[in-house]
Amino acid sequence: MAQLLNEIEWDAPLVPPVVVPEWETEAKQRFGGSSDYLRRVAPVPWLRETCASWLLCPITALPVRLADLMFLVVSQENACRYCYGAARAHMRMLGYSERVISQIEREVQLAELDEKDQAFIRFCRNLARSNPRPARAQRDELIRVGFSPLQIKEATFMIVDHCFHNRVASFLACPPVVTYERLGRSFLGRLLRPILATANRRSVPVPADFVAPEGAPFARVTGALAGLPAAYLLDRTLNGAFASPILSRRIKALMFGVVARMLECSFCQPESRKLLQAQGFSGEEVDACLASLSSPKLDAKESAILTWVRETVRYQPSQIQKRTRALSETIGVQAMLEAVGVAALANATVRVAMLLE
Repeated sequence: MAQLLNEIEWDAPLVPPVVVPEWETEAKQRFGGSSDYLRRVAPVPWLRETCASWLLCPITALPVRLADLMFLVVSQENACRYCYGAARAHMRMLGYSERVISQIEREVQLAELDEKDQAFIRFCRNLARSNPRPARAQRDELIRVGFSPLQIKEATFMIVDHCFHNRVASFLACPPVVTYERLGRSFLGRLLRPILATANRRSVPVPADFVAPEGAPFARVTGALAGLPAAYLLDRTLNGAFASPILSRRIKALMFGVVARMLECSFCQPESRKLLQAQGFSGEEVDACLASLSSPKLDAKESAILTWVRETVRYQPSQIQKRTRALSETIGVQAMLEAVGVAALANATVRVAMLLE
């Protein structure tokens, strides 16, 4: 069973919040404002953009009630103290009792939840855990109990969306928002429930008819989300990450390759190889590098990132926080922030590729 909130070990924050004036202005205009979480990733433009826009991804096919359950289940499965505490508070503000929340956390069969809800929660846990990734049979089970293919695609992206934020917040040891957590348990929180519930479900307009251009990074994976705003968000994030000059394109492709290899993804491994061959790696060099996590073509900082990224697939928060702190001391804070974002994005992309199986 996944850890409960009070069982999660959590380190001191790795980075402070940073106020970037142009970002503060943009965030206020587009998203209603910045936050402590967004300010901690603010030094990396594509990462702060992704954290803001993915948080507000529109839900178009999935019942919102199930999206609320997903937030709690995935945050607990990934043992993200920051997101898990916020998810519990969010559930309380939506009217869920402490008893029901506790039963969901402890994976108890719920009389309040029907077969469809229970199958959905199992899928959320399995995709977040990915040990192994859900097989086609588990998606077929969701169809059997009444989910449409489009709802399954949207659920898949929303799960990996949460996994993305779980990793960023966990690797950086973002401090829990204790005031918000207390509000969720308070009388005032109950009084403000309708207002807070509406605020927590806010979204921003995103195109739903986007098609990734041929040659874009991981375009086939993005194509699996066709018909959803998620396709646009994932494509824009992938392009932004690979275009960023902070880390080399080759180390980013290698990071994706390591994650794809760890999760045995037959779709993302060839795409990573294609990106690496464009960077001058032969097939034999790619194989050797992914097997040994080293290459004569990498400098010392890139080698440190490649060793670290394998730990981001499955981890305990306190351990990955210590390793991320050590990585930051080796490569610098801004490079570490981009590495955290790329690792979170690679883990999300490889999990979305499950839809192609």
